[in-house]
Amino acid sequence: MRSPEARLDEAVGLARAINLEVVEAAVAKVSRWRPATLIGSGAVDAYAEVIEDKMIAVAVIDATVTPVQQRNLERRWKCKVIDRTGLILEIFGARARTREGQLQVELAALSYQRSRLVRSWTHLERQRGGFGFLGGPGESQLEIDRRLIGDRIAKLKRELEEVKRTRSLHRGARKRVPYPVVALVGYTNAGKSTLFNRLTRAAVVAEDKLFATLDPTMRRLPLPSGRHAILSDTVGFVSELPTPLVAAFRATLEEVTEADLIVHVRDVHHPDSEAQRSDVHAVLDDLGLGETVENGMIEALNKIDLLDAERRAVLQNQARRNRDVVPISAATGEGCPALVALFDQRLDGNRSLVHLDVPVSDGAALAWLYRHGEVVSRSDDEREAHLAVRLSEADLGRFRNRRAVG
Repeated sequence: MRSPEARLDEAVGLARAINLEVVEAAVAKVSRWRPATLIGSGAVDAYAEVIEDKMIAVAVIDATVTPVQQRNLERRWKCKVIDRTGLILEIFGARARTREGQLQVELAALSYQRSRLVRSWTHLERQRGGFGFLGGPGESQLEIDRRLIGDRIAKLKRELEEVKRTRSLHRGARKRVPYPVVALVGYTNAGKSTLFNRLTRAAVVAEDKLFATLDPTMRRLPLPSGRHAILSDTVGFVSELPTPLVAAFRATLEEVTEADLIVHVRDVHHPDSEAQRSDVHAVLDDLGLGETVENGMIEALNKIDLLDAERRAVLQNQARRNRDVVPISAATGEGCPALVALFDQRLDGNRSLVHLDVPVSDGAALAWLYRHGEVVSRSDDEREAHLAVRLSEADLGRFRNRRAVG
């Protein structure tokens, strides 16, 4: 359970993620939720004075606010009021770069706004090419807006299904290429993108901001054995992610479910590191990855360069007891070689000895086996090479799929 102060710090971080200047931050003590204003009338009046004195333009409430509560607070405070869902939607809207990410953001935003219509969505007519004539005589502007949003949501869902099918084809292509996939997951701002850049020498945006990464990014990662993997950087998780966003971004998180290895990047310097760990585990469990979390997920304990010697020693002892825990600093590179070596070891694990007959003329298939497996023995006749190869079950499936397709 996070403290109110920790929740407030996270809310401030979320606001700053979209470059809002935070001039006042406070914890409101509420004995019970008020249907009209969420917080009590005394608190509403007190904040109204602060908002007026400091000429505040936007008030952010780190909770779910109903449309009625939002309207009443805006009337009393004379400024824009957004809740946690609205704030995270703003961040997602600012961060989305790929077509899929933009579609997901718009779908979540429209679903969220549909219940908050205040005659502010007529711009959708211009986006759709102008459908004002569809309303007919007597139809109110609010009804037109609501129907336009419904039509747009239906179109977005169709477009997302098409994007989802395209991504499935890409996943199939990767399995034929084929490299195992290592997915980086973790709480937002845990350092996933910094680690991604460190390991792949990429140039992914890595800022000290919540949700600096939204769209999944993939790069090839060389392993110590000479093999390669695909490293995937994903959107960061956050506590109490609003339900509309979980649904809208499930397609993006499907990349995690397809990964051969999941790496949880934790900010061990953060005071709420354990609570963040629980939040990430809860999301992964919701994706059907509970067994992976319990048996098989690697934990990269990041930002050890910010810890004192005593805390670092504790983590090093923890790593010696658990081979799936690696203390690292993505910023300085400390521990990163050991982490990549663990990737190699884990992806190499569970290999079994299989006997394969491959045409001698199929040089590409033979090269693939040498690259992805351990050739224990080989004997050739005029037509075929007879090999005994240690392969993981995943790589064996990829090899057979490659031959079937070829």
